[in-house]
Order: sequence, then structure tokens, then C-alpha cells
Amino acid sequence: MKDKTIDYALRATWQAVARMYNEEAAKYDATMATGFALLSIDKEGGTPSTTLGPKMGMEATSLTRTLKSMEERGLILRKKNPNDGRGVLIYLTEFGKEKRELSRTNVLQFNEKVKQHVTEVQLRNFMEVAEVINELILDKNIFNQTEKIEHEKNY
Repeated sequence: MKDKTIDYALRATWQAVARMYNEEAAKYDATMATGFALLSIDKEGGTPSTTLGPKMGMEATSLTRTLKSMEERGLILRKKNPNDGRGVLIYLTEFGKEKRELSRTNVLQFNEKVKQHVTEVQLRNFMEVAEVINELILDKNIFNQTEKIEHEKNY
């Protein structure tokens, strides 16, 4: 299977990337999710908590746990949204901004290392394929019932 399926390559690669980032983050008593959240929060203007989950592709429960941990560590502050009394804005503290810069440096280092080992054409092709996969999924075009019936008729 591993040589034949696209999802295997995606899953195995993402798990390796996540493990790499978590190992690096552990050196700073953090997690990949914390680093990703730091990078997803607007450095100056804050970010509505309701937009963070979708932005990060994270479920509400996991996001809540991550934000609670970040607040306890002094990385973020929560303030009422002045434009929407029901909402909350997430702001980085000075400490959070420092850690954000560290996360940014690590992401850029990963990107540079990959770019040293692949050509621009390979990277562009990879990005194009990833975009197509995301579009197919977003358009709910993978398990289309009509296509499934047509496929089954051919077997």
C-alpha cells in the first residue's frame, strides 16, 4: 500500500513533520500546536478566538486546551472584543512575541532545508498537487456518489 497510495505518502510525511516540530518544541517546553497558534495570532492587532480554529485546522476542544495552556504560560492574553461583546480577542504577550519569532525561525529553517534538496520545479509541482487535493476535498469531490456508481459499473 505505501508505494501505491497518495494518502499514505501524505500521512507518513505529515507525521514525520509533526514529530520533528514537536521534538524541537519540547526543547522549549512547548508543542507544535503552540508554535502554530503563535504564528496564527496577529502579532499586533490580536485575533478573534473564533477564527483561530478554522485558520489552524483545529477542533474547538483542542484549540481551547492549547489556548488555556498558552495563557497559563504567559504567551497570550484574552480580551473582550470591543466590536462584539460576545467575542474574545487573543493577543500575544511580549513573551509570546519572543516565542513566536522562535517558531517563525524554525519554520523558515525547515523550508530552507527542504529547498536545498529539491528543485524549484519539484517544489512548485508539490504545491500544485497539494492545492488540487485540497480543492477536491473542499468541493466534496472525492466521494461523489455519481462517480462512485459509474466506477462500480466498470468493475
